[in-house]
Amino acid sequence: MAQTGQRVDPFRGFNFLIELDGIAQASFTECTGLGSTTEVIENREGGDNVTVRKLPGKTSYSDISLKWGMTTSTELWEWRQQITDGVVLRKNGSIVLFDLANTTEVARWNFLRAWPTRFEGPALNARGNDIAINTLVLVHEGLTRA
Repeated sequence: MAQTGQRVDPFRGFNFLIELDGIAQASFTECTGLGSTTEVIENREGGDNVTVRKLPGKTSYSDISLKWGMTTSTELWEWRQQITDGVVLRKNGSIVLFDLANTTEVARWNFLRAWPTRFEGPALNARGNDIAINTLVLVHEGLTRA
């Protein structure tokens, strides 16, 4: 006789933090771009005229986009400014997901040798009451799940 399994609820996507080497930025409102893609190399073998073999090629990683409410902190702006000044300072980092109680780490993605490729300041509107949101896009050379 089959046993009834325990219910396992999925993790919530709002209890997360970003760790960057040497940068102590406050909370982020959004983080996207946790992904990778591996190219497909198609190869036809002599004598096998009906099948194309598919082999894995190089792997590339999606850009990570971070959004946060603008404060007086300029650490991320200064890191981006170094790039525009011709100084490439790469940093390792992690995206950490916590349980619903925000006490236990349930997942961690580590990215390697990242640097900011794009900064976008907030959209300003005198008639609105939205929070001023900055966006920083990071390129990196590897993503692992810990």
